[in-house]
Amino acid sequence: MSNPTQPQSPTGKSHMHLVTLQPSDVLFFRDGRPMEGSLAGHSLAWPLPNVINHAFHAALHRAGLAQAAHAHRRGRSGHYETDRDRYFGCLKTAGPFPVQNTTGQNAWYFPRPADAQQSHSTSITHFPVASLAGAPDLDPRLNSSLPGPLKYAVASAVPPTKEFKAEAWWSKKAFDAYLKGNGQVEKREFLEDSCLADVESYIGIAIDPETQTTGHGDVEGKIYTAHYLRLREKFRLGVIAEALDKGANGTAPVDLIYQLLNGKPTQILVGGQQRVCTAVRSDVNSHLPLPQGMSSGFQLNKANNKSLVKWVLLTPAIWPEIPAGTSKRGTERQYHPGGWLPNWVCPETGEVLLEYVDPDTRRQRRRLNSEGKGYSSNPAKTARLVAALIPKPIVVTGWALPNEADRTQGGAKSTHLAVPAGAVYYFEADSEAEAQKLAAALNWHGRGDFTRIQNRRSTLLGEQGFGLGVCGTWTFFPNVSERPQP
Repeated sequence: MSNPTQPQSPTGKSHMHLVTLQPSDVLFFRDGRPMEGSLAGHSLAWPLPNVINHAFHAALHRAGLAQAAHAHRRGRSGHYETDRDRYFGCLKTAGPFPVQNTTGQNAWYFPRPADAQQSHSTSITHFPVASLAGAPDLDPRLNSSLPGPLKYAVASAVPPTKEFKAEAWWSKKAFDAYLKGNGQVEKREFLEDSCLADVESYIGIAIDPETQTTGHGDVEGKIYTAHYLRLREKFRLGVIAEALDKGANGTAPVDLIYQLLNGKPTQILVGGQQRVCTAVRSDVNSHLPLPQGMSSGFQLNKANNKSLVKWVLLTPAIWPEIPAGTSKRGTERQYHPGGWLPNWVCPETGEVLLEYVDPDTRRQRRRLNSEGKGYSSNPAKTARLVAALIPKPIVVTGWALPNEADRTQGGAKSTHLAVPAGAVYYFEADSEAEAQKLAAALNWHGRGDFTRIQNRRSTLLGEQGFGLGVCGTWTFFPNVSERPQP
């Protein structure tokens, strides 16, 4: 365990760190759905970002780093308790992503975009449809169920097939080629789920949560089945972590991730049933190992002179329903349905309501938010959401143990339906300059040097790694005579 008073000395270009987690046994990640009788539960999916964030948060507490850390008050938006008993509010993570370790080199992998469905290829297969074949003057939206703000449906240019399934994971090299429009890369740049891990099933005996015993009371005679992930030897969980704490009593800022993992492998408990992983940290001395989005050179729609930008999610995102009411500044707040539609897109017009601001202005706005004052925003509204390709939602939930602070009863946490990684959003911007501003607001790296995560566009749990994405460009569905052959 590190010494909390040891001075920090990371050598990276930012306070972010790359951490790989190697499990010593099987891993168990379940959501809030039932797991009893014949129901094996949903416990074998790749872990969600919040699971890893919670693991790091618990590890910081176990390491005793709260003694020298800044203490926060409980509450939000200007309504806070008197006691300061919360720690590590500075912790931010991204991931986990699969990492393949070969001869000491780490290769990171990312979820396949939903608009590229061919095996061993990064070629685009899905396109927004501007007109119907044989009826160029007919509006495709007429008599359709397309949601209000969307202008174009998205269709596949290749016939459906069950003969093969596109690989679930792409390397950074493959993802960068996809964003640049290069369709072919080597087959080894694609991985199926089975390449990362095996699935193992076990039968267990139910435990009474009140008495921590088996065979008595409500759990008498109850057994359950569960599925576990066993990562293959060369694979790790890759995480990007940052925790620059302001320090207790006005001391110098402390890099908590460095303090936790200061050059020696450390064991961290991850997921359900507290499985042990060996964590290895490295500094960020060059670009982060995430795909780099386009910042300029977007396609032009010659029909209306709009620049075409698409945004692909690298991690899930949560956009909750927002009821109508009064904002913190006393102005009227409009209803927003959330769900698949980002809260920063107008549900009636599809206009993007984001505003690109410099880092100092962003920090000032966050301070106003924390004080419950709110701030005035003046988005240019020069870009509009016109199409979307959204896979099925994923369930984000959890279970909290009772504690005297704010959950005396414990129980299930709120359940959210998140837009999964790989979802694609299509935008039209008024000009190339406005497209570049939109990309700066959506790319995870903003206009930065790729050594820091600048944008987390999920309304909820952004600090836990939700809402990271990269920008590319797009074209319309090709003419029927120009369809690629399957």
